[in-house]
Amino acid sequence: MSSGIGSVDDYLQPAWGTGDIPGHDVDQGAFRFLCAPSHNAYDDPVVYPGQSGKSHLHTFYGNTLADANSSYQSLRTTGDSTCNNFLNRSAYWMPALMNGKGKVVMADYAQIYYKRMPASDPRCAIEATACVALPRGLRFVFGFNMSSPSNSGLFYWNCDGAGGVSGHFPDIAQAAAGCPVGARIGAVVVAPICWNGTQLDSADHRSHLAYQYYDTWGQPKCDAAHPYIIPQFQIAAWFTTDSTLDRSGNESATADTWYLSSDRMPGMAWAVPGTTLHSDWFGAWEDSIMERWTSHCIDLLLSCNGGDLGNGKQLKTSAGYGYGNSTVLVDPPVHP
Repeated sequence: MSSGIGSVDDYLQPAWGTGDIPGHDVDQGAFRFLCAPSHNAYDDPVVYPGQSGKSHLHTFYGNTLADANSSYQSLRTTGDSTCNNFLNRSAYWMPALMNGKGKVVMADYAQIYYKRMPASDPRCAIEATACVALPRGLRFVFGFNMSSPSNSGLFYWNCDGAGGVSGHFPDIAQAAAGCPVGARIGAVVVAPICWNGTQLDSADHRSHLAYQYYDTWGQPKCDAAHPYIIPQFQIAAWFTTDSTLDRSGNESATADTWYLSSDRMPGMAWAVPGTTLHSDWFGAWEDSIMERWTSHCIDLLLSCNGGDLGNGKQLKTSAGYGYGNSTVLVDPPVHP
């Protein structure tokens, strides 16, 4: 075990107390879990490695010590995790959500899942060259592209809860219009699944991956430069709403409402709140655990939830990292 602390099995428990195996899916295997928010920092170890304070404000999930100086080695060997436990020391971060009154809105939780067809599925050789596991140390940015907006990835806003209207909304204003006080608004970002097979990162932190396209027959395909299908990653951060969220539908960039830190960057024109949604991911799974959920949940076409590894075992949840059910507002950290 990379941390040198005990055995991997010390941080597992019988799945759901019984050791039951999850049910099968018909199309793709899936591995899902929840993460509590960890901390806020003006850091981005993928885009601005070693440059503390260089980034807009981010809310981090997962590795509790993730910062501008994080590397694959440091993530693997230090820090706890707000995603079950430190067998998943990967770092996940998104632009901080601000309430327009100087506070950071902390998520109740983030839903994270990986899904992919089994490696034995014939579609792997039709849609690409092969389906493979996540490469160790892979990192990337996905969602809105700050440098090239026209080349942005997939993201949307949603609402869930009593009286809420769910959907795929392009910004906070449209999602908020049908999201009453007490319901949750969700920020959802979907990653590409096609990998070039050689790089763990690239100059723009995106081009080593690509989304599938549809050929003239309507068949999803990975392009020739990205011939390997990896488990698709999706993150959805959910925030309980309060009265400071404007529900009038006002899509002005200067609306007095919730907005992302990346929507209002110094020296840049302000964006419509929520339209710069994106996320970063820096993988740092314990190898044997990633192998287990890949070979069972993904390759056996199981629908695994709550850190269930698909083999009768489940990740324990570390004490102190529960999931909130009300809006938590905090002061942003002092900028370095």
